[in-house]
Amino acid sequence: MERVIIFLVLLITTTITAQNKAEMDLKKAIDTFFEGFHKGDTLLMKSVMYNNMLTQTTYKDREGKGKLVTDDVAKMIQTIANRPADQKWEERLLDYNIQIDGTMAHVWTPYEFWVNHQFSHCGVNSFQLFNDEGQWKIIYLMDTRRREGCNQ
Repeated sequence: MERVIIFLVLLITTTITAQNKAEMDLKKAIDTFFEGFHKGDTLLMKSVMYNNMLTQTTYKDREGKGKLVTDDVAKMIQTIANRPADQKWEERLLDYNIQIDGTMAHVWTPYEFWVNHQFSHCGVNSFQLFNDEGQWKIIYLMDTRRREGCNQ
């Protein structure tokens, strides 16, 4: 009986440790993406982006109708790389809700967006990631953008 209990404790401990490492690795991938975003370092951003990454934004228009816009990743990268030096963009992530199943993960991150230290908008990022030979890569990013219902 004692051996069974020890085995179960070791199994649970190993599972929790592996899950925690995966969560830390996922958070690091998201943080690396935003570190590059804040610095305008698109090579750093690309280091955690999958080759065919897809980006979309959803929001409500002035009439309250939902809109879905598919963005061109190359255009996004170009915009970030060519941002004027006097313009500071800061996306403050408020939380990380991480779900993992094998080589697939979903990370939900509520955020606030600031331009030159002025609040712009808030929303949620929904990241889909793929574990590509031991490195988590962002394959899909969808975000919401709004000004109402924010903590500002």
